[in-house]
Amino acid sequence: MFTFKNVRYRNILGIEDLTIPAFQTTCIVGESGSGKTTLLKLLNNLLTCDQGEIFYKGKDIARLDPVRLRREVVMLPQTPLIFPGTVKDNLLAGLYFAEKPLVEGDLLIAMLDRMRLKKDLAHNAAELSGGEKQRLAICRIMLMEPEVFLLDEPTSALDDSTEEMAIEKLIEFARQKNKTLVMITHSKNIARQYGELIITLREGKISGIEEAEVKYG
Repeated sequence: MFTFKNVRYRNILGIEDLTIPAFQTTCIVGESGSGKTTLLKLLNNLLTCDQGEIFYKGKDIARLDPVRLRREVVMLPQTPLIFPGTVKDNLLAGLYFAEKPLVEGDLLIAMLDRMRLKKDLAHNAAELSGGEKQRLAICRIMLMEPEVFLLDEPTSALDDSTEEMAIEKLIEFARQKNKTLVMITHSKNIARQYGELIITLREGKISGIEEAEVKYG
């Protein structure tokens, strides 16, 4: 789905050759400052490489409409944006900005239940804890059903058991919908348990690529 050819971004990232496959879960691991978030942002043109080419579905990302690309390849940052208003407002925000049809309350509640987020739709989103905000943002991106989920440590504020539940539900959803998921994770255990491809970065370079045997699913 994504192909890197001789890609350079400042002195942060240098990738000679890399393919990220479609319809799989790819996990990106590495120490802080190794270039993980930079790599993720290159995938939907939030950053533009200084050298080389990145292809998405065989097309040069630099030649694609960035707005259309980001509606199809949606990124969820580690600290998600929470909009003023209710839980419902925040769930619908992604659909609104992507110009997709809005959905009814029952589906919104079902999505919250999937993430074990027991909050009323009218609840003030600003009053949620950090972990609740992360789960709310995961629900929002799942409702959008993009072709590609880009996730930058989406469960960093959760305890271990809740983190595993959230990752499992998200990957289960992506598989059911035949979507591609690319996720940065601080946990090698999460990567080994759920990743079908594990990319390890070190000092801006790929230090390892591992095709994993998925234990989940």
